[in-house]
Amino acid sequence: MPPPQTFHVKSFGCQMNVYDGERMAELMAADGLVAVDADQADLVVLNTCHIRERATEKVYSDIGRIRKVAGKAGRTPMIAVAGCVAQAEGEEIVARAKVDVVVGPQAYHQLPTLVAKAAKGAPAIDTDMPLLTKFGALPARRRSGPSAFLTVQEGCDKFCTYCVVPYTRGAEVSRPFTAIVEEAQALVDAGAREITLLGQNVNAWSDGARGLHDLICALDRVPGLARVRYTTSHPNDMTQGLIDAHRDVEGLMPFLHLPVQAGSDRVLRAMNRHHTRDSYLRLLDRVRAVRPDIALSGDFIVGFPGETEAEFAETLSLVEAVGYAQAFSFKYSPRAGTPAATLAEQVAPEVMDERLQRLQAALGRDQIAFNQASVGRTCTVLIERPGKRPGQMLGKSPWLQSVHLVTDAGIGDLVEVELVSAGPVSMGGVAAARLAA
Repeated sequence: MPPPQTFHVKSFGCQMNVYDGERMAELMAADGLVAVDADQADLVVLNTCHIRERATEKVYSDIGRIRKVAGKAGRTPMIAVAGCVAQAEGEEIVARAKVDVVVGPQAYHQLPTLVAKAAKGAPAIDTDMPLLTKFGALPARRRSGPSAFLTVQEGCDKFCTYCVVPYTRGAEVSRPFTAIVEEAQALVDAGAREITLLGQNVNAWSDGARGLHDLICALDRVPGLARVRYTTSHPNDMTQGLIDAHRDVEGLMPFLHLPVQAGSDRVLRAMNRHHTRDSYLRLLDRVRAVRPDIALSGDFIVGFPGETEAEFAETLSLVEAVGYAQAFSFKYSPRAGTPAATLAEQVAPEVMDERLQRLQAALGRDQIAFNQASVGRTCTVLIERPGKRPGQMLGKSPWLQSVHLVTDAGIGDLVEVELVSAGPVSMGGVAAARLAA
């Protein structure tokens, strides 16, 4: 197989996978390859996620689809499987699907070397998990949109009984303070106005005596960086310093994604979450005390093994007590190798379906209520892309709401906007300059 000249990276799953996909694309570009659409690429990289059920089977389906489309065009692209499915499946992917490259999420800095090896005719596999050596091997950031992701921490030590992350991403490891600040400056120089700090447990980030709040304070002083966000957090790592940062740091946006997963203490213990319903609610009270306008987001799992109707009702009552601005909710899906997968009393699929519908109805009710309560506010919107209508632009409010408005502002501009209408997932706005006129 001749060495590839063109490539395409397709990422699935979390925001960290989006970041990893961007970095893999930068690696390929630095190696001289040109980014093209998937159906034209000599090399297709599937950057996979292993969190949801049937993730592995979806990868195999994608591989078959790529080969089918390419075969009709008389092409045989090289296929690389990266990410968490690659880490979990390893050589099995080569044996079953005959792919050319398999590379785990801690080894993708080796992708150009693996591709060169595969071009010589032998499958190339690297699922080693060194401690963050990949970041020093990645090329400098040279391109960015107005909003950019920046991974600061990887891995997880919490071992929730339903989760594969400790096995596919490894133990919690933090990137050095100086390296993060340098990458943030490079992203700003490349056009970013907002940076979202990423980690499996981002608020567990530390470097010596520094915690995440210290890092956020440092980034707030980077010239040209207007906004900072972070995700995903664990309740047990929410320090008072980080809470106070939501009051004290002007550039830290009033948005907090803090997964709870369930409202029942018995279910939380079975999940190995190490927080209770009451400790979670008291934590949110402390956050709201310093930042009353904060928008709260969360994650929920319904149908965890053994969950009763009464315990699910406790989740619904927690949702009502909090009033989330946004939230993600999923049916429990057993992941091979996790303790919960072997528990008795797996909840029937039809029961999970019905509970998920009720939970999502409650979360949707609260999301639109939060949006409706925002009507009349004037806030700064970061313009991110054109809308569908002439003159329309789309951006994000400080509370991570999508806002559409007619304006002559360009991508990356910050515009003072009055929020004038609310929908289930977006807001309508009018530029303050137009209102003044």
